[in-house]
Amino acid sequence: MLHINSKTRALKRLAAGMATAAPRIGDTKVPMSLLEKGAFINYQRIEDNLAVIRERLRRPLTLSEKIVYGHLDDPHHQDIDRGNSYLKLRPDRVACQDATAQMALLQFMSAGMDTAAVPTTVHCDHLIEAQVGGVKDLARAIDINKEVYDFLATATAKYGLGFWKPGSGIIHQIILENYAFPGGLMIGTDSHTPNAGGLGMVACGVGGADAVDVMAGIPWELKCPKVIGVNLTGKIGGWTTPKDVILKVAGILTVKGGTGAIVEYMGNGVESLSCTGMATICNMGAEIGATTSLFPFNRRMVDYLDATKRSDIAKYAQRFAHNLQADEGADYDQVIDINLSELEPHINGPFTPDLATPISKFAEEVKKNNWPQELKVALIGSCTNSSYEDMSRSASIAKEAADHGLEVKSKFTITPGSEQVRATIERDGQIGAFEGVGGLVLANACGPCIGQWDRQDVQKGEANSIITSYNRNFTGRNDANPATHAFVASPDIVTALAFAGDLTFNPLTDTLTGSDGKPFKFTDPSGNELPPRGYDPGQNTFQAPPTDRATVSVAVDPKSDRLQLLQPFQPWDGKTPTDLPVLIKVKGKCTTDHISAGGPWLKYRGHLANISQNCLIGAINSENGEANKVKNQITGEFGGVPQTAAYYRDHGIKWVVIGDSNYGEGSSREHAALEPRYLGGLAIIVRSFARIHETNLKKQGMLALTFADPADYDKIKPSDKVDIVGLETFAPGKNLTLAVRHEDGSVDEVSLAHSFNEGQIEWFKAGSALNLMAAKAKQ
Repeated sequence: MLHINSKTRALKRLAAGMATAAPRIGDTKVPMSLLEKGAFINYQRIEDNLAVIRERLRRPLTLSEKIVYGHLDDPHHQDIDRGNSYLKLRPDRVACQDATAQMALLQFMSAGMDTAAVPTTVHCDHLIEAQVGGVKDLARAIDINKEVYDFLATATAKYGLGFWKPGSGIIHQIILENYAFPGGLMIGTDSHTPNAGGLGMVACGVGGADAVDVMAGIPWELKCPKVIGVNLTGKIGGWTTPKDVILKVAGILTVKGGTGAIVEYMGNGVESLSCTGMATICNMGAEIGATTSLFPFNRRMVDYLDATKRSDIAKYAQRFAHNLQADEGADYDQVIDINLSELEPHINGPFTPDLATPISKFAEEVKKNNWPQELKVALIGSCTNSSYEDMSRSASIAKEAADHGLEVKSKFTITPGSEQVRATIERDGQIGAFEGVGGLVLANACGPCIGQWDRQDVQKGEANSIITSYNRNFTGRNDANPATHAFVASPDIVTALAFAGDLTFNPLTDTLTGSDGKPFKFTDPSGNELPPRGYDPGQNTFQAPPTDRATVSVAVDPKSDRLQLLQPFQPWDGKTPTDLPVLIKVKGKCTTDHISAGGPWLKYRGHLANISQNCLIGAINSENGEANKVKNQITGEFGGVPQTAAYYRDHGIKWVVIGDSNYGEGSSREHAALEPRYLGGLAIIVRSFARIHETNLKKQGMLALTFADPADYDKIKPSDKVDIVGLETFAPGKNLTLAVRHEDGSVDEVSLAHSFNEGQIEWFKAGSALNLMAAKAKQ
C-alpha cells in the first residue's frame, strides 16, 4: 500500500511538472536603461503579439515586421497590408531634441496631461552655434539660450522626463549609448532617429504632434511599411567604411526611393560591421526617405552593449534572438545586393545626398562639372559619424600626416557626438592628434550639420566646396550660402582630403609631399571599434525628474520672443472652400529647410508667431524663379511669402500651396506644417509628399493632397483661384476635386487624391489632432 501511494505521488508530481508552463521571457525584468529603473523591456508583448500575427498571416516575417507587429495595439483586429493599411502601435519610448522639444512640450502642456505615459527624454544639441571652439561656443549658447533651456529643464522636471543638458552630446549618440535596445520601438522628433537601428531597434523620426500622442498614452499611427532588403556579402576593409554602404544605397534608391519602407540589412557581410558603423548606415537612411532602417541582432551589438555597461540587456536579447532576426524565406518588396569586398569609398553631392560617385571617378566629375576644386573646409563628426571608431580612424590619418610634417591645408573641424566620446578621445589622444595638425574641436552638438555655423571664410554667394561626414547637403544647409558645394563622405575620406586641400585628391592612389620633400601615400586607416580602456563618461550632464514634481513651475515669460503658449487652431467650418488664392506654386525641390529654415531661425522654434516669418522663404516661385517673392492676388503687389500669407489670413482668406515631387523631404521639423497652418493655409497640393511632412500637415489640420495625375501640376498657374470640392463627403479612398479658375475665365477640374483615414479626417474637422485630443480629455 505504501508502495502504491508512493508511486501515485510520484506520478502526480510528474504530471504537475508536465503541466507547468515553460518560463516566459517576460518573467525576467530587465530595465530599458540604467537611468530608468522602473521601465522594463517588454519582450513578452512582442512574443504574445507575434503568436497572434503568425496565426493570422501564416507566412515568414521580416525582422522589421516582427518588431513593428510586435508593438501593435490590437494584434487580433489590426488590418495588416504593407503599403496600405494604417497601424496603431505602442512605442517603448520617445526622444526629443531641444529645437523640436519646445513645440512638442508646449503641445503636451495644452493636452492637459500631468505625466508622460512612456519614458521620454529631451536632448540639448541643436541650439549651439559653432564659432571659435567647443568650450567657448557652449558657454555662449548656454548664455543666449538660457530662457529656452530653463523652460526645457522645468517642463521635463514637471512632466517626468529625462533631461540632457547642453554639452551632453547629440541626441542620437546619447540614445545609442544609453537607451536603444534590440527589438525596441522608439519615435523621436528628429529625422535621424533611425540611428538606433544600429542596435536592432525600430526607431522612426516623427513630428512633435506624434510624440505628444505617445506621451499622452495614445497609440502611434503609421502606414504599414513596405520592406526593402539590402543583402550585404563580402567583408568591409581598407578605405571603405560603413558610411560608403549608405552612400551607395542612396545612389541606388535616390532621396525618395525608400519612402514608405523600412530598409532591413541582412547577409553575412553584416558581421564585418561594428555596431556604431551599423548606426551610421541607419542614420543616413533618412536621406532616402525611409521610415527607418535596422540590422539584425548580432555579436557586434553585444560588444557595444557590454562596453556601455548594459550586459543585462545583451544577455536578455540573446535569449530573445529568434525574434531579432528575419525568418528564413521572408518576403521583401525589393532586394538590393552589395558586395562589401568590392565596394569603393563614395563621395555624394553636391546639393543632394543621392548623387553618388565612387572615389575612382570623383576627380573626373569635379572637372567635368566645374565644381570648385579647392577644398575650403573639411568637417568630421555629427550624429552620423562621431563614434570612437570614427574618431580613431581619422586620428590615425592625422598622425600619419603629422609624421610627414604636414598640417591640414583646408580648415578642419571635429564634432564629438557625445560628452562620453569627447572625454574618451581626449584621454586616448585622438583630440591631441587632431589639434596637432590644425584641427578645431567643436562642442558636443549638431553645429554645422544643421546650419549652426558662424562661417567667416567666404562671402555669401561665393562659390566654394566643403566636404563633411554628415548626412545631409541640401543647398545652403550647412552655412546658409547657396553657392557652397557640400559633399558627403566618410570621416576617413574627409580627413585625408583636408591635407590635400583639393577635391580631386584620391587617398587610395595619390601621393602628398611631406615636409622632407618626399612623396608619400597614406596607408589604410586603422582604429579601435571600442576603447580598449573603456569609455570615460566625462561630465555628468543628465537631469533626472525629481521625486516631487507638484512644486515644479514651468518657466514661460509672456513677453518672451523665444517661447509662446499655443492657442487652438479653428475647426473646419463645414463649408466648401472657394476662391482660394495660390500663395505660391513651388518649382522643384522643396525640403523642410526650404519651408522652415534652420540656422538663425532655430532660436524661434518655441514661438510660433515669430518662426512663421520664415515660412517658405527658401521655396522657388515658378512664376518668376525667385525665392520669397510672390504676388498678392488682392493688392497686385509682390512681397515675401509669409507677409503675403499673413495678409490673406488677416483678411479672412484661406490659401493653398502647389508643390512638386517629394515635397517636405528632409528634417522631421513640424514647424514646416505649423507655420502654414498658423498663417491661414488650408491645403498643400503636390505631386507627392515625403512621409513625415505629410503626417505633420494632417496633425495640424491641414489638407495634404496629391494630384491623382501628377501631370496636372502643370495645369495650375500661380495666378489661379481654386475651390476644393467634396469635403462634405470627405472619406478614405475617395478623391476630392480641385476646381481651378484661371485669370482668363476658363476653368479646369483636377482630381485630388489623399491618404487620410477616418481618424485623420476627424483631425481636419476638429482643426488639429491636438484639438481632438483635448476635446476627448474633457469628456
